[in-house]
Amino acid sequence: MSDSRIMGSCHCGQTRFELSTPPQNATRCTCTFCTKRGVLWIYYDPAEFRLLTPLADQTRYSPTTPENKHYFCPTCGCSTFSDNPDYSGFAENWEEAEAGLDVTRRRFGVNLWLLDDFDIRAVPVIELDGLNQW
Repeated sequence: MSDSRIMGSCHCGQTRFELSTPPQNATRCTCTFCTKRGVLWIYYDPAEFRLLTPLADQTRYSPTTPENKHYFCPTCGCSTFSDNPDYSGFAENWEEAEAGLDVTRRRFGVNLWLLDDFDIRAVPVIELDGLNQW
């Protein structure tokens, strides 16, 4: 990754990661899963996200289907990142996503709140009505 990499970590530091580019925007999803976790999502292709600590040190939660892999730190409890199918392009039509989704095409959702030494207030936030869409 280049010198412009963005570093992130959970509260205790057990989870550390880097991003190849700064986030362009963040998503505030209103579904119960996202709101109860308190995350603002920023999205990256797998090549743009690098976990610097062992995946085995994370705890995985998959409340809906096994291809949705949501991780959190088992020590401090911070929601860290998710490894999911790439749902972009399906936000308006969830039924279409379930019917035609290629689960091998992945996208990482990263918790914006965990970025280190970064002004997260400068990142525009888009609200997604997940509560009513799915």
